[in-house]
Amino acid sequence: MDALDLARWQFGITTVYHFIFVPLTIGLAPLVAIMQTAWVRTGNERWLRLTKFFGKLLLINFAIGVATGIVQEFQFGMAWSEYSRFVGDVFGAPLAMEALAAFFVESTFLGLWIFGWDKLPKKIHLACIWAVAIATNLSAYFILAANSWMQHPVGSTYNPETGRAEMTDIGAILTNNTLLAAFPHTISAAFLTAGTFVAGIAAWWMVKLVRADRADEARDVYRPAVLLGVVTMLVAGLVVAVSGDTQAKLMFDQQPMKMSAAEALCETTEGGAPFSILAIGDLSDSCEGVQHLIEIPGMTSFLASGSFTEPLPGVEDLQAQYEEKFGFTDEDGQPISYQPNLAVTYWSFRLMIGFGVGSAALALVALWVTRKGRVSGSVWVSRLAVAALATPFLASAFGWIFTEMGRQPWVVAPNPNPSGVDGVWLLTARGVSTVTGPGTILTSLLAFTALYGVLAVVWFRLMHRYAIEGVAASEKDPSPDNPANRPDPDDESTDRPLSFAY
Repeated sequence: MDALDLARWQFGITTVYHFIFVPLTIGLAPLVAIMQTAWVRTGNERWLRLTKFFGKLLLINFAIGVATGIVQEFQFGMAWSEYSRFVGDVFGAPLAMEALAAFFVESTFLGLWIFGWDKLPKKIHLACIWAVAIATNLSAYFILAANSWMQHPVGSTYNPETGRAEMTDIGAILTNNTLLAAFPHTISAAFLTAGTFVAGIAAWWMVKLVRADRADEARDVYRPAVLLGVVTMLVAGLVVAVSGDTQAKLMFDQQPMKMSAAEALCETTEGGAPFSILAIGDLSDSCEGVQHLIEIPGMTSFLASGSFTEPLPGVEDLQAQYEEKFGFTDEDGQPISYQPNLAVTYWSFRLMIGFGVGSAALALVALWVTRKGRVSGSVWVSRLAVAALATPFLASAFGWIFTEMGRQPWVVAPNPNPSGVDGVWLLTARGVSTVTGPGTILTSLLAFTALYGVLAVVWFRLMHRYAIEGVAASEKDPSPDNPANRPDPDDESTDRPLSFAY
């Protein structure tokens, strides 16, 4: 592979890996803040125990997320220096604002919250975790502002003398209609992830305690956590659906090729375009022999325009339009392909929707088994709770894969409508560094992949270890001399001594 392919693989691997941690941090921080607020307002120790339990898991996830996120910014200078040169004046502004106005606040108050137990007044300590929750979501806003500009450039102009995009209006960048659609969709997906995380772990513990004849403890501590997570899942799932519909229609206006590729729609339709559940044929480089199976009539047209009968342009017709408009050619003088990889866009779009709907459906099951104060000891509930943990993570990952891969071959997409900036676009092939060779990128790719593999093991082992210790472990004094720190052989919730506590 050449430098471009290796650089794309490297950025894709590190981005998808990093985004495992991002939605959980964004959504879990406010949920922990809600738990602590419930404790401060009611004085019920159940909420204090849950706050410390899930707060501990939040800290582990946050630490790994920060470590993997730093690598993202390094790559802009390492493998994508031409991209950085072209967009640096615009792209750097929201990232700098994210660091100064959000990340520093987030990190500072998180430190105060970690070490402020029994040292700060209750309400001041509570304010610290709320500052973390707000700053975390503000951080997401600035990062999405940078990404949304790549999807739909605004507030900038192209300077032909320098060959760079230059910012003219930071307000336009921070109020980009693409950003205003992407932010609620991303944040609600993060709350869906965190709600599933809280409900899944609490449901597993609920079943475990009921089967150990400790139903009262399960009802008092873990059932409220299940309900908090489930309500969060249902509300977030509704917002994901509504915001996703808005985002799809905006995407069709700004990037029609992405919408057509999402359906692997090869030819322009005369009427409404259906939504297929399955497609077979060559989806890699062409539309040859593509067949759509199990179709929902007019659904893709509705997602794109709000009308079930609206004709949609096909990939092949859009390819011809782009060839005429841009005229880029490859080394052999042939027109480049302006269509993304159809297999990736088609299946990532469906997997994103499928896992998202599946996660929301699991919330309804959880509501049923905990109705009217009930707690379940069924093994299948426990297994379903554990299986549910992965669904929103997968939905978010496939969503980002679709968003970024569907924009190809552009790293900064051109604007086909008057709301954007004309003349500001950049092909991905022209954004890669011209001085970094394939060997260097391959070396860093292998190093990052190996390091991330180790971090994945560390993250999983830490999250698993403290999740199976439960809320009881959060109350222990970490001193080895404390008798309470010695595991009770008859207590299944304390399988091992706690290695750290608040």
